[in-house]
Amino acid sequence: MMALKKKTIFSSEMKSTADNGKKIIDLGSRGRYNYNNKLNNLTGKEWIRFSKSWFIHKPPKRKEDEILHPAKFPESLVEEFITFFTKEGDWVLDPFMGTGSTLLAAARVGRNSAGIELSTEYWSSARRRTEKILKEKTEVKALTLKGSSENLTGILKGSSLENILFDFVITSPPYWNQLERNSLRQKMRKEKGLSTKYSSSTDDIGNIKDYCEFIEKQAVIFDQVFDFTKPNGYLTIITNNVYFNGKLYPLAFDTAVSLTKRGNKSWILKDEKIWLQDDKPLIALGVNNAWVSNRHHQYCLVLRKEGGKEKGKSERKKLK
Repeated sequence: MMALKKKTIFSSEMKSTADNGKKIIDLGSRGRYNYNNKLNNLTGKEWIRFSKSWFIHKPPKRKEDEILHPAKFPESLVEEFITFFTKEGDWVLDPFMGTGSTLLAAARVGRNSAGIELSTEYWSSARRRTEKILKEKTEVKALTLKGSSENLTGILKGSSLENILFDFVITSPPYWNQLERNSLRQKMRKEKGLSTKYSSSTDDIGNIKDYCEFIEKQAVIFDQVFDFTKPNGYLTIITNNVYFNGKLYPLAFDTAVSLTKRGNKSWILKDEKIWLQDDKPLIALGVNNAWVSNRHHQYCLVLRKEGGKEKGKSERKKLK
């Protein structure tokens, strides 16, 4: 597997202390770090803080090149997940790249990354943004790949990443037909001349009309992601349930369940973290008529590919 040399987040003095046989070092206000930590470079204090099942995240205002995308998630949020589930020098994948939030977040914390994007507009934006940050972060790689995630295997095998097993995958697929709805938010974007949907392509799973078909097509994409994820690597999917035609579709729950029933490519659902968005304005929905919720949260599903090293080796042989 291709990998860059991993850097340490500690000072030379602290590294020297560890080399002298001490497994735990004190990092002051950050807490105590254990050199046996196999997952990340966090202290026990930082680890426990992230393990809380819900969190409030108020990202900075979106920049002009970020507003282009109708459903972008904030880099600052992605950065927290990447920092927890990887070490410096690890590889991160986003199969629904959009304008490159995951790649920018990964570069900022010293991780290599790759993303796949169908839309030429968003792919071009992601490429511009990553090229800019790579001028500063010369020690990492960030690859923007153009194409449909339904052909993820072909895209990765046709790139320089053919022999990579990704350490962590984080992404936010389309929320089924959520962007098709004529919501107030969509009206505001239209008035500003901004996109209200990902694309008009038939290869875009966000344009699938049938809910069950969407769930299956999405699962097939994550079957391919499974093949390119290292054994015991984690997958985080940021998604939500969808209210459509007077009915709630449990998209987050159906996504989680569908990925755990894929035969030898079944992910193990480990948990969920709930992102509370208490900064969103309340809208009058169904007042004096019927119950309609102001949904001010997102689900961050945490899944894992569980298996040993031998399983990973056999999978790489099948892909070659």
